Amino acid sequence: MANIKSQIKRNRQNDKRHERNKAVRSELNTHEKRAVSLAEAGEDPTEAMIIAQRRLDMAASKGIIHPNQAARRKSRLAQRVEGASAG
Repeated sequence: MANIKSQIKRNRQNDKRHERNKAVRSELNTHEKRAVSLAEAGEDPTEAMIIAQRRLDMAASKGIIHPNQAARRKSRLAQRVEGASAG
């Protein structure tokens, strides 16, 4: 445990940010899975894809994930949805 007052505050802030970022990352996974499952079920995944891509871009702009990671995940999501729709 830190003895310095500023470091104690920094630890509290880090814990809050960690919980908030964890929730956003979990939400990203949920939106990606929803888009893929809709495509596999034979339904139209366009709306779910748009939401998932928008959330990925938002997370990247807020610094929760790296911009390259957002781009990679969007690309892979598009490939998975296209493959599920075709198959």
